[in-house]
Amino acid sequence: MLFNKRKKIPKTALADTPKDTKRAVLLFWKLLMEEKVKVVTVFFSNVISTILYMLVPWIAAILIDKVIAVISDGSISNKWAAIQMEIISGIIALAVIGLLVFIMNYFQEYVIASVSENLSLSLRKKLTEKMTKLPMNFYDTTQVGELLSKATTDIDKISDMIVTGFNQMVYSVVCILLGIGILFTIRVDMTFVILAVLILGGVGTAIISKINNELFEKHMATLSALSSTTEETLAGNLVVKVYGQEERFIQTIDQDIEAQYQANKFSQFVVYSIYPAIRFINQIAFILAALIGANLAIQGILTVGLVQAFLQYVTQISEPITNSSYMINSFQGALVATERIYQILDLPEEVQVSDDELITLDQPKGAIQFDHVSFSYTKEKPLMKDVNVAIKEKQMVAIVGPTGAGKTTLVNLLMRFYDVNAGQITFDGQPITKLSRKALRRNFGMVLQDTWLFHGTVAENIAYGNPKATQNEIEAAAKLARCHSVIKKLPEGYQTIISSEGSTLSQGEQQLITIARAILTDPRVMILDEATSSIDTKTEKDIQTAMNQVMQGRTSFVIAHRLSTIKNADLILVMDKGNIIEHGTHSQLLGQPSLYARLYNSQFQA
Repeated sequence: MLFNKRKKIPKTALADTPKDTKRAVLLFWKLLMEEKVKVVTVFFSNVISTILYMLVPWIAAILIDKVIAVISDGSISNKWAAIQMEIISGIIALAVIGLLVFIMNYFQEYVIASVSENLSLSLRKKLTEKMTKLPMNFYDTTQVGELLSKATTDIDKISDMIVTGFNQMVYSVVCILLGIGILFTIRVDMTFVILAVLILGGVGTAIISKINNELFEKHMATLSALSSTTEETLAGNLVVKVYGQEERFIQTIDQDIEAQYQANKFSQFVVYSIYPAIRFINQIAFILAALIGANLAIQGILTVGLVQAFLQYVTQISEPITNSSYMINSFQGALVATERIYQILDLPEEVQVSDDELITLDQPKGAIQFDHVSFSYTKEKPLMKDVNVAIKEKQMVAIVGPTGAGKTTLVNLLMRFYDVNAGQITFDGQPITKLSRKALRRNFGMVLQDTWLFHGTVAENIAYGNPKATQNEIEAAAKLARCHSVIKKLPEGYQTIISSEGSTLSQGEQQLITIARAILTDPRVMILDEATSSIDTKTEKDIQTAMNQVMQGRTSFVIAHRLSTIKNADLILVMDKGNIIEHGTHSQLLGQPSLYARLYNSQFQA
């Protein structure tokens, strides 16, 4: 219809309440003010278009009363001509209003969509930038799924609220206030009766909304359980088949499907079966208004036009009142999402050194010293206490010890993924806290136990740390890492698309590519954190040969459980419970009763 101004808020727009509503509202308002000019423009355009929309019943009332007056006036001989004039003038007025409302609505929807997308883009950029500045302990204590949820679902909630809810809320508020005001001007006693019925419908909607919220949460919980079971079982499909647990899987998944079906069925029942009953209450208000208005028109207290206008205004304000609880839920959802996003944006960032205090290393050599270093992830559980060790440039240093001894922590401190609690670490005699993290890490190449390859070509993956590398340099690094021949056998060679998941490469071959990536950056210090753990014996020998070449002329740290790979290390650090308890060469440590000797002998008892 021409004047069907607004669409309904989705009935599934349900949400929890924010922890701090006042702060959440301020944050949401702060976010909107990033597009202040557009938001204010849309607001006033919405108010004006709503006022014009609310004029329609009043103009129709005047037109009806004028037509009736012409018909009742015995002095007018050509009544049809007079009626035509009134009708034409009324149609022109309504057409002009309809066109203006259409143009303004189109303008509002276009601009608010732009605002929504701009703010979504702004939030995603802020989150991305923030995540590069957060300390590593944030990622240690935060699940990846939660971060993804905030970066996608929460931003979408805010976007949906802005693009659909903002105009709807402004329209609803103006429509209700202006409509009630007009109703009171037409007939006060009728208005009180109708409002009582409409408020009753609004209260009923709020109750239904609360019930539906609970059912919807149960539905989402059962859906999550179903998704989790399915994902877990499909990921472990080989194990399921090996142990012949197909029937058990079917029984488990059937139970989850049935639970999800029942939860969703009740949720849908509330929305699509009970909600019409609330709408019926609004129809009662309309019928009451019609009956009372007709009686007053018969008595000559109200004109037919005013009765018609009253009925139209009852219809216009009943929908916003009915939808008020859903709009509130939608707004609450946006507030919760805003609150969750700003929980990340407000986190303290890594401590940065001012430009005046920064130093540079013109010709880094790779001499490293731990000087009375103490560190703990939490205050309650100290890990390192007064660690002292000096590593000369070009030395190969092996770090060994039982699981949880603090081997990786030592390297994390060296690269400033974490800052020490006491003492200092120096690089070429300079405190690493005086170097920017980027400048410091530029001197390190690192190969982790867990491979990470992004979706892209083999060449792009190898050149990740050195995007300007030439094809010849990429191939030279691959040859050193003993993966050139493997890559050449791929369908497109170095241009073959790969990733960590769904790749035709084995785990060992993926590890070789990550080693080539580290080699290509030509670092002063090479760190190998269990780099050969996923590689077979033959490949391990090739890697050892390659790494011996790579580590020549560089300081290197090798974290290893296979102690046979570190016998030629210049210095072996034996760690336990966060501290260095032994150090020396392989022969020195093996020639005395030591933890290293026990670890080594346990691997070669046979």
